Order: sequence, then C-alpha cells, then structure tokens
Amino acid sequence: MIRTQLLLQDDTRLQGGLELVERWRREPAAHLWVDLEDEPLPKQREFLESMDCHPLAIEDVLRFRTPPKVADYDAYTLLLYRGISVFNPDLTTEQQTIALFIGERCLFSLHKPLARGIDHYWEQAYKEQLLRSPGLLALRIMRHSMGHYLETLLGFEPLLEELEDAMQERSDDALMRDLIAYQSRLRRLSRVFSYHERLIQNLRSDIPQRLLDEDGDIENALQDLFERCERIHSLCTMYYELCADLLHGYLSFSSHRMNGTMRILTVITALFLPLTLIAGIYGMNFDYMPELHWRYGYFTVLGVMGTLALALGAYAWRKWLDG
Repeated sequence: MIRTQLLLQDDTRLQGGLELVERWRREPAAHLWVDLEDEPLPKQREFLESMDCHPLAIEDVLRFRTPPKVADYDAYTLLLYRGISVFNPDLTTEQQTIALFIGERCLFSLHKPLARGIDHYWEQAYKEQLLRSPGLLALRIMRHSMGHYLETLLGFEPLLEELEDAMQERSDDALMRDLIAYQSRLRRLSRVFSYHERLIQNLRSDIPQRLLDEDGDIENALQDLFERCERIHSLCTMYYELCADLLHGYLSFSSHRMNGTMRILTVITALFLPLTLIAGIYGMNFDYMPELHWRYGYFTVLGVMGTLALALGAYAWRKWLDG
C-alpha cells in the first residue's frame, strides 16, 4: 500500500497516492510524506530511484537484516531503526526494520505492516503541524516506537519481583528455564538498543544542515530521543543483570540442597561400609572359620554390627548432621 500526504502553502492537506508527488514537485512551498507499507522490493526500489535517493541508501533499505544506522547523503538523510509490531509482557517480540528518508520538504517511510509510530502520526502529524518539519516528524515517529518499548519493559519489573518471590518459595527447573529465556530476550533487546543509542548519539554530534534549517527544535528532539533510548538500553542491561543474579541464586540454592543430600548419602554409606565388610567376611565359604560353630556367634556378630552402626550414627549426627 502506498499512501501520500501533501501539505500546501495555505495549510491545506491532500491525501492520495503517488499522483501527489508531481504536484509536490511543481509547488516549491509544499511538503510531502509518502508511506510505503509492505510494498514489494522492486516497487520500493523503483520509487526510491525515481526520487533520486542514493544507491547505497537504497541497498541498505532493501538488504535483509540491516542493523540500525543513520547516513547523510546529498539529497536525503537515511534513518534506519528497528520498530516493533508485537512486544509481549514476557519480552517476546516481532521486530521490523523501518526506513525513513528525510529530505528537503519531504519524508519517505518504508516498512512492513503494524508500524506503530507511523500509524500513530499519519493523522497526528497534521494536527501537530509536523508535516512542515520532516526531520522532526521522523524523530517523533521513532520516539513513539521507543515509548512502546519503554512501557512494556517497565511492565516487566513486577514479573521479576514475582520470580524472585517464587525462587524463595519453590526452586524448580521450570523457574530456571524462565530465567534463562528472559536473559536471552533481554540480551537481544540490549544489543538492539545499543545500536539505537549510538545511532542517535552520532546524529546529535553531527546534525545535517537540512534538519537544522527546518521549523522546530531539532536539538531538543534529538536529546529527548537519546535519553529515551539510553533509558531503555540501561533498563535492558539492569533487568539482564537481575535475571543473572536470580539465576545464580537459584543455582546456589540448588547446589546447597544437593550438598545436603550428598552429605546424608555419604553418612549412610559410611554407616553401612563396616557392616558390609563384616557381612562379607562371614559370607566367605571357608571350612575352618571357628566363629561359625559358636553357639551364640550369630547374635554376637549382629550385636557388634548394631553397636558399630549406633556409634557411627551418633558420631555423624554430632559432627555433620546436627544443625
């Protein structure tokens, strides 16, 4: 789907398709936003080439799994970031690459369906008078996507507290699997947002002149977006470390419990070892074993074995098991 908004000099907004591009070219005071949603790659290439986008920028957009980046070319600034179509409370996500070409009097957005920031600002951009500032509009779109990340991450903290309480009450393999899964998801999110944080930091350190020439406070918008990306990255890192601490606590508790079990089994083995030795000696089939012919030999041996067992058990209780 290709949809277009054209803002004329008198603040009249027109919506339609690619036919508005020609009118935008004829009117030097008009501003254009073209959104390509889930268009085939050849169609995207054809459109970008017709708008004189740089070949390297086109390759970055059409390449599979290009990392987030910002690149400034003669006619456009390319802002490439990871938006989300699904972000569940358990941190499972479905991400998508969103490309924003910021030019003079124009913005081109390319993405798969369910781009939250773009869908939100498709109507809000005109109401908030952002169509005259393509760079500011692009930053607001990215900021809206980051806001949904932040909201879901903050909702994950109570779940971590529940996991901590559950670890104290019960410690089982299901809990360990959950912690490992959360760690893996947080590691991926942290990697994504480290890209985003560097992306905005690079843009802040070298703002393209076309963005500075726009209406709107682009410096404050960049600072606000950077702080949001930095906060999300720090939250991912902090939650990852909390999961790691919980996992280490679980392993320590399991190891302590296993040590207790092994101590009991060791004591039992130590108790029965001398008894097994005695039973083994008298189980040998020799003819000349004088104890075998004693009248009370059987009861004597049982008494000796019982005495040994009680003595060793009392010693083990005092030495290892008591407390």
